[in-house]
Amino acid sequence: MPSNKIPAVVIWENSRLRLLDQTLLPAEERYIDIPDVKTLEDAILRLAVRGAPAIGCAAAFGVILCANETPGDVASDKWKTDFDARCHHLAETRPTAVNLRWAVERCQKAAHAALGQKSSRAELLSALKREALAVLDEDRRMCSQIGRHGAGLFAGKSEITLMTHCNAGALATGGSGTALAVMYAAQQAGIKVKVFADETRPLLQGARLTAWELARAGIDVTVICDNMAASVMRAHKPDACIVGADRIAANGDTANKIGTYGLAILAKHHGVPFYVAAPYSTFDLKLANGSGIPIEERKRAEVAEPYGKLSVPPNANVFNPAFDVTPAELITAIITEKGVLKPPYQQSIS
Repeated sequence: MPSNKIPAVVIWENSRLRLLDQTLLPAEERYIDIPDVKTLEDAILRLAVRGAPAIGCAAAFGVILCANETPGDVASDKWKTDFDARCHHLAETRPTAVNLRWAVERCQKAAHAALGQKSSRAELLSALKREALAVLDEDRRMCSQIGRHGAGLFAGKSEITLMTHCNAGALATGGSGTALAVMYAAQQAGIKVKVFADETRPLLQGARLTAWELARAGIDVTVICDNMAASVMRAHKPDACIVGADRIAANGDTANKIGTYGLAILAKHHGVPFYVAAPYSTFDLKLANGSGIPIEERKRAEVAEPYGKLSVPPNANVFNPAFDVTPAELITAIITEKGVLKPPYQQSIS
């Protein structure tokens, strides 16, 4: 995918973090400055930056902000305790996406190593900058590798029809995406790609973000309501469904945006291969299976008052989980930067 098609999501320049505000898309492309940790946490919570890898990249630079905001002598035990507390609070901003915690802990480790070498504050900040930039660069390269491995699944085809849910593209990562990276790589390989994108209620990441990305990249994309997926599968017989992931357990159970589980069930019924695309940072091998994945519940207003318009009566309850867990047995393969993992996942993942 040409680099000028999709703007960078996470930018660090002149010691300043800037994020593309995805809540404004597709109507407006605007960057927001992130001067402190509180602003970053707010951006993560309100989905100005979203997608597990992109959140991880942003959080890596957030650790620099944590260090900047921790007062006192960096050589003192109190400074380290206060710094770690700020990092922990940042890592807990959204509980389901494991990349957030992974990136924060990785950069914390780099900070501890620098402190162990009696580094000055300036040296510590320089070490954190190197680590955060490494996280961003690795994510870019991992996206490219995921795309290459995924496109290989369709080698020999001149055209393919795919389905996807939510947004697992450049807007969700530091590079070309995970699920959408496969589509971009297939397009570059000369395959004509057609995509049905679930709108992804209640926040419409598929309609607002995935369709925006794919259309800009010159890929034929059609947005459908989430409840149209079964009819589309039966009528159009897609070659595969490809989605991203926010956390993958050791047995292959996968947490992704709410509605992914239902799409996987439909794919199984219609004989459509169901692929998950994700980097190694999304795997949580501490969890034996998906039952241990924490599922974030979001605010009532996202369902009851979308875009400020009341759609649910005040005396009716709302249930708004942000994610669901797709059992490993519904997943045909997991596309990673290391290659394509197939069942039994306990073995292939380890």
